[in-house]
Order: sequence, then C-alpha cells, then structure tokens
Amino acid sequence: MTPPRTPQIPVVVLAGFLGSGKTTLLNHLLRNRAGNRIGVIVNDFGSIEIDAMTVAGQVGSTVSLGNGCLCCAVDASELDTFLETLTRPAARLDVIVIEASGLAEPQELVRMLLASDNPRIRYGGLVEVVDAAEFMTTRERHPEIDRHLTVADLVVLNKTDRVAESDLDAVREAVAASGGRAAVIGAAYGRIDPELLFDPALGADEDDSVRQLTFEDLLRETEDDHGSHLHTAYESVSFTADVPMNPRRLMAFLDSRPEGLYRIKGFADFGAADRGNRYTVHAVGRFLRFVPQPWARDEPRLTQLVLIGSGIDAEALHKELADCRETPQDAPEALERAMWGVLRYVQQPEEQQPGEQPDEYPERQPAADEAV
Repeated sequence: MTPPRTPQIPVVVLAGFLGSGKTTLLNHLLRNRAGNRIGVIVNDFGSIEIDAMTVAGQVGSTVSLGNGCLCCAVDASELDTFLETLTRPAARLDVIVIEASGLAEPQELVRMLLASDNPRIRYGGLVEVVDAAEFMTTRERHPEIDRHLTVADLVVLNKTDRVAESDLDAVREAVAASGGRAAVIGAAYGRIDPELLFDPALGADEDDSVRQLTFEDLLRETEDDHGSHLHTAYESVSFTADVPMNPRRLMAFLDSRPEGLYRIKGFADFGAADRGNRYTVHAVGRFLRFVPQPWARDEPRLTQLVLIGSGIDAEALHKELADCRETPQDAPEALERAMWGVLRYVQQPEEQQPGEQPDEYPERQPAADEAV
C-alpha cells in the first residue's frame, strides 16, 4: 500500500524584464483567481503595487491582500524560509506565485525550487513575460533574454494591442529563433486565463478528480462570442482510455511532446505493470512528475489526461495517446520492466538530500524530482 502523500502546492515563477508587465499580469491573476488562495512572493525591492496595496521596501514582511491572498517581499536568499511559511497548512494556500525581479536570472529561481527539500511544493512552471512593443529593442540591449526564453515553459507576449500584426509576427519569429520550446500566447494588459497556470478552486459539493481533470469551466461551451474570451489563445485536448497505457510508449510520447504543449495533467492506468496504483501526471513545459496513489475501491480503471498548449495539433495528439495503449501482444514482464521509465519521475523524498542542487536545468536532468 502506497503511503498517503503530503498535498503539494504548485509554485509558479513569473519573470520578465522591467516594464514587460509582470505586476500587471500578477494583479490580473489576483483579481481573477478562480476561488484560489494565492501566495505571492515578490523578489524585488522598491514600490510594487499589488491589488491596490503597496509593498514598499518591506523585505522579509508578509502582507495580507484582504482577499484570502498573501504577499511577501523577499530577497532570493530567503526564498526557502518564506516557502516554508506559505506552505504551512494554516495558510490554506492553493498556489504560490513568485514575481522575479526584472533583472533576475529566472533559471536560478527555478534551480532553487527544484533543489528545495520542502515536501509541500512542486514546480508550477516558469512564465516569461515579454513586452511585444519593445522586444526587439530590449533584445539588442539585453541579449541574455534569449537564454531566459530558452528555459521558459510559457511565454506571454504582452502589450500586443500596441503592435501591428506584421511586427507581432516578427516578434514571434524572434522568440521562436531563441531555441526555446515554450508555448507562446499573446495578451494585452497581462490578461491571460488563470487556468493556464492553476486549476479553479473546488466548492464543497464538487468532485475533485472530475474538476481537476476536465477543466470544465475552461471547456464549457456557450453561445457567447468566444472571440472576446481569454481562452481563445490556446487549445485543450482531453483524452480518456479504458485500456491501460503501455509505460514505454507513454514515456516515449512524453519525452517527445511537441513545442507549444504547456501543461499535461490527469491520471494514468498502467494495468498489469502496477495493478495497485493509479499515477497522477503533472507536466509543465519539460518538467514531469508522477505520483502513485492506491486505486479506490470500485473506482473505474481509466486513464484521463488533459493537455493544454498553443499551436498544438489536437487530432494528432489524441491519436498519439491512443497509440500508447496496451495491446494483446504486450507481455506482462515487459510491461513491468517498462515501469522503470515511469518510476524515474516519482519523487522519493527520503532519497533527496536537503539543499542538493540539480546538475542541470530541468530540461536536461531526468532525475526523479526534476524534469525531462
């Protein structure tokens, strides 16, 4: 029997150069938080207005935002200390957002998160905010922006309302030329759908497994004009299978998932390879983690996944996942051996040394608690 695991809070890193619109995007998330309690860590100095309140040079302070959210202004060296504070059960937070300094190296914040021995957090992605109107000029002055784009999981082209379509195409091409594999979406005034980053909070009468898997609010069909909706900037694919997945084929799919595919989440049934557990799947960018959980009595043995991205081929993704299912030719012993590929991405807290640094950024480090 797999022991119960500590619930983990996703930690999202929000980065971008000064003036790109990070704080505007953060304020938007706080005003449209989908019922979530958000912890905010501001890795910066000076005056930062968040939801009509000001955090002015208060390094090491925690401020209540009055809507169930908290804000901390910290130095990067204090990150672990404040994560410990914000992840205490009494805080009842659903997601934590770190707003990096405009001059910060986002890769270092990600390294700190991946090296943390806090069992109550998991990596929620690096979001790089780009000022589409000033990108070309900023890139000339700060060529390191290409490195930031390379390690991002999601790129938000902000201020697209200030850019002609032809110029916006040039910005997109330049972002793609940086060599990154992140999903890229456009925005004005930092208005992105919060469900790109975190799930809506559940009401008392809602089924957790259904709500998290289906993104039902995101996918709800209405008769409104969808052209004005936030979620038109990306696509979502839902996949369900009542035949177990072949671990080797599913890992091959996850290892080669296409550019623009930002999030994958849900549950996988590996059938004879592990009859006792279903495996929760968390993937953000190139980060991947599986969490085994015992099947509940009489629970349907299904694989249910939701994939979210920008510019993805929904039909092709659905077919590729369908091809990952077991076939009658799959030998049970081969399936069991193939599970080792999955188990590499199951976190083993007792094997992780406090403060241990990953050798590589997550894209290149296939360790159990890091990423592909």
